[in-house]
Amino acid sequence: MPTRVHEFAWPDRVVVGTIGLPGARTFYLQVRSGTQIVSIALEKQQSALLAEKIDEILDQLITVEGNPFSVPTSTPIELFDNDQLEAVQEQFRTGSMSLGWDPTTAQVVIEAYPITDVDADDDESLDEGEPDAAEMLLVRLPVGTARAFAKRTREIVGAGRPTCPLCGYPIDADGHICTLPEA
Repeated sequence: MPTRVHEFAWPDRVVVGTIGLPGARTFYLQVRSGTQIVSIALEKQQSALLAEKIDEILDQLITVEGNPFSVPTSTPIELFDNDQLEAVQEQFRTGSMSLGWDPTTAQVVIEAYPITDVDADDDESLDEGEPDAAEMLLVRLPVGTARAFAKRTREIVGAGRPTCPLCGYPIDADGHICTLPEA
């Protein structure tokens, strides 16, 4: 069976957003081009790692002599997106992801694959290999859009439950029992 590819070469919008309250949020990577919208569920850690790795790629590209790809050092204000997710219909829950750079188009490339039985036993969020999947998401982001995507994603991830300064575990809205490590 051939893989169904949800491909976005120059998306109108690409964001990570959440549904639910802190402690019970579901993270989504949502991409729109015209009327085509695809939403895939992610783990919080996958979202955070994706933003971190995108920034690493962009920061490395800035160091290339002459910055031939015009990579911005910060988020272009006109590209920042504070809007809520659009109507979410989950396409799939993300298992593995890959991230790359296409110098021919000067775009960051994100590939996401559905969770499989193999992924359930794997702690690694961004894999090197391409799993055999029935569908996948392929998104190509221009450098400014990629920088804005990473910034928003870090803010969304950071907007969760506050961390207890004593034990380091999240503080729930309905209370917190601090489990200090024994000395």
